[in-house]
Amino acid sequence: MDYGIEQRDQEAAVRLRGRLTFNDHAKLRALIGEMKLNKAKRQVLDLSSLEFVDSAGIGMLLIAREEMVAAAKELVLRGAVGQVKRVLTVAQIGKIVTIED
Repeated sequence: MDYGIEQRDQEAAVRLRGRLTFNDHAKLRALIGEMKLNKAKRQVLDLSSLEFVDSAGIGMLLIAREEMVAAAKELVLRGAVGQVKRVLTVAQIGKIVTIED
């Protein structure tokens, strides 16, 4: 997994690319640290370039949500397609995290 962050007014958009799996735990932890430090209250994970997510990846997204709540920030998942969208739907992540198309 790779990522890039784009800051816009009160929103920070993070574009995730590639695959999000257990092997990306350290990278995602570093990303969460960056998200907590920037000033935007709305943190958007753009999943449109993410090709694959496994159960560990879903767990890491939930950890990101918990960390954002603790930092008084909102986490939004945006643009999931294909396998990623199916996994988010099956796991019913939309009940916990805001999902936008």
